[in-house]
Amino acid sequence: MSEKILLTGAAGFIGWKTVEKLLEHGYQVVGVDNLNDYYDVRLKEWRLSRLREREGFSFFRQDIENLDALEALFKENSFSAIINLAARAGVRYSVENPFVYLSTNVRGTLNLLELARKYGVGKFVLASTSSLYAGQPLPFKEELPVNTPISPYAATKKAAEVLCYTYHYLYGVDVSVVRYFTVYGPAGRPDMSIFRFIKWMMEGEEIEIYGDGTQSRDFTYVDDIAEGTVKALRPLGYEIINLGGGKNPISLNRIIETLEELLGVKAKVKYGEFKKVDMKTTWADIGKAKRLLQWEPEVSIEEGLRRTVSWFKENSELVRKIKI
Repeated sequence: MSEKILLTGAAGFIGWKTVEKLLEHGYQVVGVDNLNDYYDVRLKEWRLSRLREREGFSFFRQDIENLDALEALFKENSFSAIINLAARAGVRYSVENPFVYLSTNVRGTLNLLELARKYGVGKFVLASTSSLYAGQPLPFKEELPVNTPISPYAATKKAAEVLCYTYHYLYGVDVSVVRYFTVYGPAGRPDMSIFRFIKWMMEGEEIEIYGDGTQSRDFTYVDDIAEGTVKALRPLGYEIINLGGGKNPISLNRIIETLEELLGVKAKVKYGEFKKVDMKTTWADIGKAKRLLQWEPEVSIEEGLRRTVSWFKENSELVRKIKI
């Protein structure tokens, strides 16, 4: 009988792809998601509809903040690992509503850790973020002190990381913390730049950029991120591992130029004021991922954007309905 994994945030962008990878690797997956409306739920339902067709996957609409509902799953199933991808994401929105970030990202993680302890689940994978590295020297290494988060989102992810360490230290839970770097790809999050840029360009709308477009990111294709997350299931003790493109960061202006070529349209760009909670540049040192997980990204930015644009064209009716 194959191992059974509890994966939270199963209808999310990264969660959806990670479930697919787990199923391909022969795991059974119990997926949990509360389908909140932080962004258009139709996109989450589209991803979930693809997963429901797959053998070995079962889904429960639950919130990781609800300890009793979660515990019912642990009573009915024997999980070999927990992958916690459920989170309130979005740096800017966390400034507007920090309380919900604290309850989901910290209390939700604590609930899962406590259930891992109580039911003897030996492996815990936590999704974390490159946003923790604000103010640190490039490229970002896992050993850097990340004690200066500049958004409530980053602060709550830091809290989740250190809670994981506490449960590793006290109870021997084996933990992999994977810090993601600007994930993009088909059926991505509509609050992220690439989704917005493609939708606006396809519809002839003006692109909004906060800053002059020279800000850069270590963009990482979602399939690569999902594969790294699955690889992080191996026993490691307690490790923090960057999952990112690992090459030179790419500016938003360059992303727009590439999309212009792929879409065959000229972008209309409106530049605005740079947001204080944003980072100028992110860049992952991925040496640790190569060493511990034998992982490195395989999809180039050009190929990743080509695949993403193809998805948009194939699902234009859905994309047109999505609110951003």
